[in-house]
Amino acid sequence: MLILPRRIHLFIVHHLNNSRSQRVLWLLEELGFDYSIRFYKRNEDMSAPAELKVVHPLGKSPIVEDLDSSAGSVVLVETGAIVEYLVATADGKLGVPATPRDVVSYRQYLHYAEGSLMPILFASLLASKIPLFGRFALKRIRPMLDAHLSFVEQELGSREWFAGSDFTAADVMMSFPLEAAAARGLLGSHYPAIADWLVRIHARPAYHRALANGGPYAFGPSPSSKETNL
Repeated sequence: MLILPRRIHLFIVHHLNNSRSQRVLWLLEELGFDYSIRFYKRNEDMSAPAELKVVHPLGKSPIVEDLDSSAGSVVLVETGAIVEYLVATADGKLGVPATPRDVVSYRQYLHYAEGSLMPILFASLLASKIPLFGRFALKRIRPMLDAHLSFVEQELGSREWFAGSDFTAADVMMSFPLEAAAARGLLGSHYPAIADWLVRIHARPAYHRALANGGPYAFGPSPSSKETNL
């Protein structure tokens, strides 16, 4: 039987400091792909620089280019879609688990990170920046955030990883919102299962390789700043 070599992919990650793109670097390291990085630095108001709009009209990070896909050169945006694309390109490595129940969890958390958890965290950040009115808004937002964190705590208290007994891309997707919550001091001592999960992902060799390649990251194991830049 003739076994063809895996197609070589030439990935470029357009990486913005302290952003969701750190997850993409981490996943590429976990999957064993070669890639190059183009670095971008936030403006003083924490917005993305105009140079990113040259790559994609939305001007947001992460942006990943696959220069040698089966469809030719492609540009990918949206972290969840990028994660699914990379997993598929790696022949399903770190993707859908074998157990039907774990498949459900995998798909849920692949989308829950950005669809449910990040919006409430972002609303919390915005409210904290607004004098007076923000304090009233936070009183409404914090119970909603606590409900999400309690839900995640219960889930991680029942199994080792988000999609069961094995580490998957769902854990990569969940890293940024939970790291951001920890960096802002929102976890305290109330969520030990989340804290333990953060320790375990931060201990992975691929995570540290991604940190070394991506540069300073405020939400990692030893945050240099407690300011959340979502």
